[in-house]
Amino acid sequence: MSQAETPRPTPSWALPPDPRRWWGLVVIAIAQLMVVLDATIVNIALPSAQQDLGMSDANRQWVITAYMLAFGGLLLLGGRIADLAGRKRTFMVGLVGFAAASGLGGAAMGPGLLFGARALQGAFGALLAPSALSLLTTTFTIGKERSKAFGIYGAIAGGGAAIGLIAGGLLTQYLTWRWCLYVNIPVAIIALAGASLFLRDTRERGSARLDIPGVLLGGGGLVAIVYGCSEARPRGWGDGEVVGWLVGGVVLLAFFGWWQTRARYPLLPLHIVRDRNRGGAFLTMALAVIALFGMFLFMTYYFQTVLGYSPVRAGLAFLPMTAAIVVGATQLSARLLHRLAPRLLMVPGALLAAAGLHTLTYLTARPAYVEHVLPAEILVGLGMGLIFMPVMATATSGVAPQDSGVTSATVNTAQQVGGSIGTALLNTIATSTTATYIAAHLTDAARRTGGHGISPALRGEIVRDGVVDGFTAALGVSSAIMLLAALTAGLMITVGAPKPPVRAPSPRTSDARP
Repeated sequence: MSQAETPRPTPSWALPPDPRRWWGLVVIAIAQLMVVLDATIVNIALPSAQQDLGMSDANRQWVITAYMLAFGGLLLLGGRIADLAGRKRTFMVGLVGFAAASGLGGAAMGPGLLFGARALQGAFGALLAPSALSLLTTTFTIGKERSKAFGIYGAIAGGGAAIGLIAGGLLTQYLTWRWCLYVNIPVAIIALAGASLFLRDTRERGSARLDIPGVLLGGGGLVAIVYGCSEARPRGWGDGEVVGWLVGGVVLLAFFGWWQTRARYPLLPLHIVRDRNRGGAFLTMALAVIALFGMFLFMTYYFQTVLGYSPVRAGLAFLPMTAAIVVGATQLSARLLHRLAPRLLMVPGALLAAAGLHTLTYLTARPAYVEHVLPAEILVGLGMGLIFMPVMATATSGVAPQDSGVTSATVNTAQQVGGSIGTALLNTIATSTTATYIAAHLTDAARRTGGHGISPALRGEIVRDGVVDGFTAALGVSSAIMLLAALTAGLMITVGAPKPPVRAPSPRTSDARP
């Protein structure tokens, strides 16, 4: 080496594996679980919070919507900040902010403060979620370790929403709705301590800057679409304001895509989404979540309003599905991904989930948990465990370290926007089907009674059957959407099974003489 030469720093991908990486995975898993379950843990607590704080029926949706808007709209920004400022640093800031916002919401004495705290939770969650996935991506890069790590992460991504329903029921019934927010504080403290000890930042230093126009266009478009979907539930898809928000969101995202081709430091480099396999993974994720969130919504109402379950019993009724997701992700996907092409897991997984959702279309107002609900939950859980893990692994595979944060944010964005669209679309189908059923059957019952009036018992039976008919119609659409996810994965994702790592020959072998 000449005197003018200086040794180059070892790139992050060439560093030896961190011996503490599995403890780091525990930390990442804890933080991701907190973010995922917080999207649903408040749902069961909402009636109690509404009564305690005097919220109107029209305003109560903002407890959910404020979180969704901030989280979905700021994910791309959070991912790029993780790339520029460092993933570990962004992860820790997200934890502190999320805990503080949770404490503020738990102590709220009025609706306005609770809405604001939920928006802050969403904003810090948008920092936390992409940095967690990008830390996982850069820590576990090859072989069985990567499959195992993504299996655990996929189980959390798929089962976190169900765990949130269980936790929300337990906390609301035995403590108070405020603990659905307070519980995040000790969890965040544990994760923060673990992050400082076990996580290693591997960001690549560079001269990139934040794309402010991209932030405004991309974030604004996502907020408009998520808000339009949330308003479609009470207003309907044909409402002028809803159409305006949705069209405005699409226009902003179109301008965002145009700007990304010209920006010097794009917020979302378009080569990330132009890749066929990665784009297929994003679309498969969105479609699967549309169908899955519909199931969570309708089954929660079915358990509590039709079958009369308590919040705790309703939450516990989701346990078999949560267990099936864990088994599918950690015992099936994690063991097979390093041997099989990803679509050979995604397609069967989506078909299993579609079969489970179709099973729920046979529900009636009479209790049928063992006959219909339990088999459906097991099928859907196993299917989602087979989908989530390879989708995330495929979406983040082969990405340059400096783009890992924004790629992870795009995965989360597909999940968030899919959930918003699914909840609004399927709820509209359910309510319109229910209204049609009730109107037709009440008219028929009135004709049969000859104008003598319909008894309260008969009216209640018709309403209950109408609600279930709406649920089953929407779940049938969910099943069709899951079949579309299977078709998307089968046609778009063409990457093969991972190649085994090439091991360098040992010095003794290389020095041997024939």
